[in-house]
Amino acid sequence: MIETNMIPLYVRIVARVFALANVGYGVVGYFKPAQIFENSAEGVDVKGKGARYAGYEYASRNLSIGIGLLIVAAIGSPQAIVTATAIRALIEIQSMLINISLKKFNEGFITAAVFLALELFIIIKMFV
Repeated sequence: MIETNMIPLYVRIVARVFALANVGYGVVGYFKPAQIFENSAEGVDVKGKGARYAGYEYASRNLSIGIGLLIVAAIGSPQAIVTATAIRALIEIQSMLINISLKKFNEGFITAAVFLALELFIIIKMFV
């Protein structure tokens, strides 16, 4: 792993922008918790308490990971950046596997794939 002072500036900028995107996605989730159901809420009452609370949990997860990644990107510790980004990458892999198991290749799958590519870029740059 590279030293803190050897992290390229553009990698830290990408990590910060990615962290801000996670924070923004988390904040939006508090105002529109039904976003997690992506136009296909088969049998799910998106106006009910359960769906609302599930949306809040989803939003809080994105918000907390985004804030954590923003902090470690600002500090600049390569180990912390890799750890926070790897946790987020595992979540994206999970989202992609869920979409594959449901045979749905929609905006949720595409978003997860794009985020995973960004996360892998950040992780790889910490070792090269």
